[in-house]
Amino acid sequence: MKRLKKIDIHVHSNKTPGIPRNAAGDTFATPEQLRAMYDQIGVEKGLLLSLIKMEASFDTATTREYQEMYEAHKDLFYWFCNVDPHQGRNTPDTDLSYFLNYYKARGAKGVGEVCTNLPFDDPRMRNLFKHCQRCGMPVTIHIGVRYGEYGIVDSLGLPGLEKTLRDFPDLQILGHSQRFWSHISGDVNEKNWGGYPAGKVAPGGRLVELMRKYPNLTCDLSAGSGYNAMSRDPEFAYAFMEEFQDRLYYGTDICAPSNITNPMLKLAPFLDEAMENGNISYTVYEKICRGNALKLLED
Repeated sequence: MKRLKKIDIHVHSNKTPGIPRNAAGDTFATPEQLRAMYDQIGVEKGLLLSLIKMEASFDTATTREYQEMYEAHKDLFYWFCNVDPHQGRNTPDTDLSYFLNYYKARGAKGVGEVCTNLPFDDPRMRNLFKHCQRCGMPVTIHIGVRYGEYGIVDSLGLPGLEKTLRDFPDLQILGHSQRFWSHISGDVNEKNWGGYPAGKVAPGGRLVELMRKYPNLTCDLSAGSGYNAMSRDPEFAYAFMEEFQDRLYYGTDICAPSNITNPMLKLAPFLDEAMENGNISYTVYEKICRGNALKLLED
């Protein structure tokens, strides 16, 4: 069985490099740089996620700029727009469908990466979810805590995420981030749920429970968090991939050209080798590597 070209469910890019992201001078990858990286790691095309919140980046672009980047590079990108829950009138009854439908008509397949540092139950955040559900726009979320990081605010055990899944059953949520993936294990705690817990996955993981209970929850396997969740206990990962084969998406979370050496990119060979060694079926492999993404982004 041949190795497949991947569809990346999570990537960031800017038309120009912009402000350095760290002391090493890393900047966002331009589309041209990203194409070269994709050719090197075996990715056919990626989902460009719009970063519009300053708490999520040293540099941002507008949703309009992301739209322009998508339109100029349709051979490279699919596209998720982003709408801030404060947008319009900063109220819980703002008609956010007005913005969502505008971008949907221009090629946006969903919304994200949603990094707004508000609780899941903030009325403005719930208004965003309501309108995303109404417009048929899936949402990629980053979960965080209130201070010192970005992302939708939740607590250990992910009660905010569960309430959102329950209250908006027709809204597809793509879960992402350390605070999401650490819940794959039943022994996650206050000290490690914001990091990359190592070792065997303990039974009773909250994420597994939520996946079984809410069919509208899906998983973005990108970044160190997704790769760590799979690679820390391969035997568990193979069973997890088998059980949830229709709801998992390969991803990278590439931001900078230097990410070419980041361990998160080992997810692709992890999947390739799992297929070649018979740990997962070719059907499961194809769905996670590209089939699920194509169904989401091209249907």
